Amino acid sequence: MPFSAHAQSKRPARGSRQSSKPSKPSARSAAAKPAPARSAKPTPKPAAKPAGPAPVAAARTEFVAFNTSAFPYRGYLPDTRKPFLDARSGRRRGHTSLRGTVYWEDQTYSDRRSLLFLPPGFDPRRPAMIVVYFHGQGATLERDVVMRQAVPRQVAESGRNAVLVAPQLAYDAADSSAGNFWKPGHFAAFVDEAAERLMRLYGDRAVGRTFNLAPVVIVAYSGGYLPAAYALDRGGATHRVKGVILLDALYGDEDKFAAWVARRRRQTFLLSAYTESTREENGTLQTLLAKRRVSVRHSLPPSLDSGTVAFAACGNRDMHGDFVTRAWRTDPLRHALSMIPA
Repeated sequence: MPFSAHAQSKRPARGSRQSSKPSKPSARSAAAKPAPARSAKPTPKPAAKPAGPAPVAAARTEFVAFNTSAFPYRGYLPDTRKPFLDARSGRRRGHTSLRGTVYWEDQTYSDRRSLLFLPPGFDPRRPAMIVVYFHGQGATLERDVVMRQAVPRQVAESGRNAVLVAPQLAYDAADSSAGNFWKPGHFAAFVDEAAERLMRLYGDRAVGRTFNLAPVVIVAYSGGYLPAAYALDRGGATHRVKGVILLDALYGDEDKFAAWVARRRRQTFLLSAYTESTREENGTLQTLLAKRRVSVRHSLPPSLDSGTVAFAACGNRDMHGDFVTRAWRTDPLRHALSMIPA
């Protein structure tokens, strides 16, 4: 305890005894006593962020306008010099369908959107798969692909680490036109843009590699066969295509599917489930494959391994309208995707 300078200079003489009573500190020295230091509260540390990408906690769905969309399309019908937009009314342009109906571009062929879907539990750290879904005629993404056909739900419940991309084709029209998918290399550009958009939807550039390397499974329903056929024939991304699932979706272009299977028979699979509506075309494809010495199954396989080519008859044509949700079983797309080895 500090004392005044005067008190510190006084020392006891030799031989004298110090008093045993402790001396009382002066008021001055008492006032100089420092106050006890208060203990500072520890600053709370910020919560540690999880290292790296993590599984998706809740489903993420988005409708995004693509630069590589199916429409608008201002080119020609494939292998012809006939313009796709062959009808006019004032400043409006339109396309005459095979049934003779004119569909106007501003109503039917101007929607650039694609549906993107990341299911809950999707883990970008694991091997992933991109499902590209081509809807049939008379469909919209919201009403039919999401609600009526429940495609996102079936992808989520398949048990596969898969995401979904579904381009809007002809909007709510009885037309199977492939639009820009008729162009050489367009499917490859579409898949590349899909990978970028999926990365943005996830929200972390670190997962870009996952989507850029993910194999693609093409699923086509009904009139979706046409963009699927051209994606395989001239889309420029056959090295990315792991397999094709046709859901009553073979109304022509059997030669394009046969050529693709013959070229990639060891690396890919094909499953074509059909009703009486497409029985003849499925028979034609089987004949073309037999000429190329490709062996096929005539029933559902236990799994969709590479090299599997299977055809499954699933009833009469009355089933066609609900085939995506009721075919050989309820939710057939979910079942088919679950058959792909993880």
